[in-house]
Amino acid sequence: MPLTDSIDPKDIRFFSGQSHPELAKGITEYLGVPLETTHFSRFGNDNLFIQLGASVRGRAVFIVQSLTPPVSDHLLELLMMLDIARGAGAREVHAIIPYFSYARSDKKDAPRISITARLVADLLQTAGATHVMTMTLHSPQVHGFFSIPTDPLTARPKFVRHFRRKGYSPQDTIVFAPDVGRAKPAARFAERLGLPFGAADKKRLTDKIVEIDADAVKRQVKGFFRAIIYDDEIATGGTVLELVEHLLQNDIQEIATICTHGLFIGNALTTLTDIPQITEIITTDTVPQPKPQDRPAKLTVIPVASSFGKAIWRNYTRQSIGDLFSFGEGVGEEDED
Repeated sequence: MPLTDSIDPKDIRFFSGQSHPELAKGITEYLGVPLETTHFSRFGNDNLFIQLGASVRGRAVFIVQSLTPPVSDHLLELLMMLDIARGAGAREVHAIIPYFSYARSDKKDAPRISITARLVADLLQTAGATHVMTMTLHSPQVHGFFSIPTDPLTARPKFVRHFRRKGYSPQDTIVFAPDVGRAKPAARFAERLGLPFGAADKKRLTDKIVEIDADAVKRQVKGFFRAIIYDDEIATGGTVLELVEHLLQNDIQEIATICTHGLFIGNALTTLTDIPQITEIITTDTVPQPKPQDRPAKLTVIPVASSFGKAIWRNYTRQSIGDLFSFGEGVGEEDED
């Protein structure tokens, strides 16, 4: 429901980068405020030119941009828009980044590499962001890389509502995390549904190839009919496909997959939907998804504009948003649109 009585449209400005204007429009429609125009072009030498289409002086500015491919172009757009808002006298500048892709670069696990998540966090602040809002960071330590207030939201309550309607039994259904790094979020999700959960022991060999301990999967899924795979994102699908193979080898007959960020790079979505035992693939629209008429029947896309809109409204009206965080409980969220 639009919150027009709480936000003064003259006091704020919303702009969108080119990565996901549909989500930016959804957020502004939820809040009942306009989405301002932004002008993008390139010079003959390929330099990017950006101009915000409305005055921001003395106002709270919100810039919506997911870091989707081409990631470097979209990141530069975001940095430039932040710098423009700061230089034009904005009172505060909020970077709304539904999908923060560099959260996967969160550690130095090889010589002579960058901890890029920390670098990007520093760049956002340098460019002019006074606050960052995102959803489901790949690892919780990335939150600590930011020196400005940062709100990591969660889509978990929306997933809970989706599956609560199905009435799955703890006797036949298990929630399964693809690795121990996702065990805590999977456990929170499973607890809200009253289901048991397990976690795979995964070793990443390359960007597309992983190795999963077969015995660990076998011990945990024995006796279950159905598995719900709970992950933060699906890119190439390598991890999910490997886990699905192990689940099928252990008599799991029905599989649903959940991910907040459904990138589905290359033929990942087709490969997943072609597996008969996968009955549903649930994701959100933190990144652009196929239009409803073009989606496979197994793909369910849950909108998150209301989650961001609610958090932005609470932030603007100086209210707590702790229950909307990734580590929060999302109290009541599963009962709302």
